[in-house]
Amino acid sequence: MKNGSAYNVNIKIFNDLQHTITGWPGGKPNADDSNRPERAKPYPKRVIIFSPHPDDDVISMGGTFQRLVNQGHDVHVAYQTSGNIAVGDEEVIRYLSVFKHLIREYDPDNKAALDKLSSILHHLFHEKGSDDVDIPEVRFLKGRIRREEARSADRYVGLPHSHVHFLDLPFYETGKVKKDPISEKDVVIVKNFIESIKPHQIYVAGDLADPHGTHKVCLDAILAAIDLMKDDDWFKDCRIWMYRGAWMEWEIDHIEMAVPISPEELRQKRNAILRHQSQMESAPFLGDDERLFWQRSEERNRATANMYDKLGLASYEAIEAFVEYKPLRDNIEG
Repeated sequence: MKNGSAYNVNIKIFNDLQHTITGWPGGKPNADDSNRPERAKPYPKRVIIFSPHPDDDVISMGGTFQRLVNQGHDVHVAYQTSGNIAVGDEEVIRYLSVFKHLIREYDPDNKAALDKLSSILHHLFHEKGSDDVDIPEVRFLKGRIRREEARSADRYVGLPHSHVHFLDLPFYETGKVKKDPISEKDVVIVKNFIESIKPHQIYVAGDLADPHGTHKVCLDAILAAIDLMKDDDWFKDCRIWMYRGAWMEWEIDHIEMAVPISPEELRQKRNAILRHQSQMESAPFLGDDERLFWQRSEERNRATANMYDKLGLASYEAIEAFVEYKPLRDNIEG
């Protein structure tokens, strides 16, 4: 046996798991990083958090997101799809009704705007069938509702407006649950965005249990883009971390970075998730799980912390877990 007795194996596994735990997901500056999952330098790091839908970032890694911002890193969030089909018609009706009242109050002569809003409302009330694809105007409004919810959550976390990016990948914009296959256009959009930041860290969704497959297509687009850049000089100093949490969690033997979440941080994470009001009880695609997304997320994070506690490690309120993705490089010496 390579590690000797069962006793020695037990110690090694304990130490390996202990070394996954860090309160510094971007690396702790001016600290010995030999037993830490992330390197200390450079500091601060340029960070990209890719979010397939406009709420996956806070649902799956909201505590880590908050820490990266609080610890002074240059954090950017990129929302890969509009998420427009996951907004109920009632949300659009509510916003349109508010818009009509605003126009009547402050711009009553704007007949064109009032007529347009009335036309969309009439369509939703009297013309749209339960299985009909949304007309472009409704898809636009649903997409904008999700954008503003994402901006609201990011403001709560403390992210500057200029660091919030909406990629609107073309594969998603079918108006249907079934999406188009990934295309070169999707990959180029992701590649160009990554190259514009040249990050030291990239966080991506590895939560492939998403029932409609959007997470997998979003991950495929990122990995295809990375494959085109992996041998560039700047990319050699970039690490890629995969998160889960919306639909499933990493098995403990796969976890390579575990970020503890305090009770207060867990409340802050919940508050950020709640900024996505259209994704609460009335969201069209909650799946078979009757819990709301913030409830699923908290229970998964607590379950991960409980696993660490049962294995004799430190006790935490919750833990967000990550696995490092290491691209196979073409130029391997030796």
